[in-house]
Amino acid sequence: MKEWDSFNEIVKAKGMWLTDSNGNNLLDGVASMWCNVWGHSKPELINAITKQSKKLQHSSMFNLTNEPAEILAESLVKISPGMHRVFYSDNGSSAMEIAIKMALQYWNNIGEMKKTKIATLENGYHGDTFGAMSVGYVPEFFGKFKKQLFPTIQIPVPNKYRIPKEYSYLDYQNFCLDKIEKQFSKDDKIAAFVMESGAQVAGGVNIFPKGFQRRISKICKKYNILLVLDEIATGFGRLGSMIQYTEQKSIPDIVAYGKMLTGGYITMAATLANKKIYDSFLGEFYDWKHLFHGHTFTGNPLSSAVANENLRLYKKNNLIKKIQKTSKVFEEYYDEIGEIETVGDIRHKGMLMGIELVKDKKNKTPIHPKKSINKIFFEEGKKHGIYLRTLGNIVMLVPPLAISEEELDLLLNRTINTIKSAQNQIL
Repeated sequence: MKEWDSFNEIVKAKGMWLTDSNGNNLLDGVASMWCNVWGHSKPELINAITKQSKKLQHSSMFNLTNEPAEILAESLVKISPGMHRVFYSDNGSSAMEIAIKMALQYWNNIGEMKKTKIATLENGYHGDTFGAMSVGYVPEFFGKFKKQLFPTIQIPVPNKYRIPKEYSYLDYQNFCLDKIEKQFSKDDKIAAFVMESGAQVAGGVNIFPKGFQRRISKICKKYNILLVLDEIATGFGRLGSMIQYTEQKSIPDIVAYGKMLTGGYITMAATLANKKIYDSFLGEFYDWKHLFHGHTFTGNPLSSAVANENLRLYKKNNLIKKIQKTSKVFEEYYDEIGEIETVGDIRHKGMLMGIELVKDKKNKTPIHPKKSINKIFFEEGKKHGIYLRTLGNIVMLVPPLAISEEELDLLLNRTINTIKSAQNQIL
C-alpha cells in the first residue's frame, strides 16, 4: 500500500483508450479488469442504459420482476446448453457464493444430508468473499484468512511449464485425473467439484490441456457429484468461444457468468442451474427448500438492459469469429517475446495471454524484486502508453474483446518494450 502514494485519474475513455486528467492516453491492456468487450463509450450500450433509465432504474426482484431481466434470463438459458433457470447477483464472487450454496443445498433438499464436502483444483481463483476464497484458495492472496475458511479437497492441476521432473505433461495430466477418480471413489460425502472453465486466469493464466475438463466432467457424473463451473473470466469469448464449457465438452450442473455480461459497463453476474438443481428447490413454504439468498440490485433493469444489448451486438457483429481471427496476432509475437531475457514461458488462448517472468530460464526461478512487479510494470507501461497489470511474476494481456488487429499489434509491441525497459528493475 505504501508504494501507491498517488493514482492516475481517468476522466474519459473512448474505444480501446483511457484518458487521464493530464491528457495522457493509455491503451487498455486489461479490459478494465477483464470485463470490457467493445471498448469504451460504445453508443449502442450507452443508449441502452439511457433508454432504460427513463423507464425503470431499479425495482426489487423480491416478489416482483421486470422485462429486461426476464428477456436476459431467456437469452442466457438459450445460449447455455443444459441450463434451465437463472439467479442474478451483482458480481462474480457473489455468483460463485450462490453456486456453492445451490450445490450444497441441493443435496439437503433431496435428503442426501451427508454430501457436504467441496472438491476443487489447486491454484484456482473464484473471488474474494469467504466462500469463494475457500474453494479458490490462492495462498499468496488468502493465507491470512486460512483459519476462517471452510476446508475443501484440493486436487493438483497440470501446468505445462512447471510439471514435476519425474513426469511428462501427459503423465501428469493422468496423475491429476487419477487423483480425482480415487478421491471420488472413496468419499461419498463430496457434494460438488468446483473449477474455472477452460483456464485458471488469476492463478497465472494456466490453460487446461485438451480433454482435461471433459474427463473431469465424466468422473463427476460417474460418482454422482455436481460439476460447478466458473466462467466469470473465461466465458463470453475471452478464450475464443461464447460458452467455454461447450468447447470443453463438459456440461455442468451449475455455471456462473459475470465480467463481460454487460460489456463491462455496469456490474452484474448470473448463476445458472440445470432443471435437476432448480426442481429440488420447489416445495411448500414450510418445506424450507427455497434458497435464502438475495441482493438489493438483483436483476437490476439498467444492468439487464445493457446486457441484452451486449448479447445482441455479439450476434450482430459475429464477435466470436472476429475474436478467433484477431487472436492469431498474439501468435505472431511468440518468438519475439520468448527471446527476452526474463521471459520463461508464454501462455495464450483467445484474447488472453500470460507472460511468465523468471530470474533465469534454465531453473525457471520466479522473479521477486524488492518493489512489486505490478507497480514496476504499471509505471513502465504508462511510459509506453499502455495500461498493464501483473499478477505476481505474470504479465497479463487481457484486452477488450473487440480490439482491432492493428491495436492488438500496438499493444504487443509496447508490451515487449515495457518488459525490456523494466528488466533492470526486476532482475
